[in-house]
Amino acid sequence: MATPAALFANVSSQPAGLFLPPPSTATRTVSGLLGLTAVAAGVIGLIVTNPGPAAFEEFAAEKLTEVATEELCRKEDLPLLARLLIQNCPQLVRSQRKVLGRLAREHSRRYNFGLLSLYGTRLGGEQVLPHWRIPRYDALTLGVAGQFLLLTAGESQAGSPMP
Repeated sequence: MATPAALFANVSSQPAGLFLPPPSTATRTVSGLLGLTAVAAGVIGLIVTNPGPAAFEEFAAEKLTEVATEELCRKEDLPLLARLLIQNCPQLVRSQRKVLGRLAREHSRRYNFGLLSLYGTRLGGEQVLPHWRIPRYDALTLGVAGQFLLLTAGESQAGSPMP
């Protein structure tokens, strides 16, 4: 009579005639190829969607219109002569949207890293009227994946390095 151990000695966990390669070899190869394909697709996607100067001009026009309306159209900040001449300051600023975008593009330096771009912008500082100077602003903007993110922005002093 056979012992219980002898009865189960020839039983295999795989069905007869079916051979599977060790999972580590096939799995590593497929996983590695899928991983490399995903990384390559991501890199190519970032390169293709790295926003260029025209897209930056559109973004800057929108941001500058907002900031200029807030900064320039406050009644207490406008000189008396300007308040008398300008009846609807926010509308005047909005009408200059394209000009503001072009101005930002012309006063920006693009650092293109292929996958993303950094835009350093310096605007303002000009004397407009006697005793009234437009504030100087610096901004650093990240462009990646078809989007822009304002990293830093604020008033700067004359002689400070451009972002």
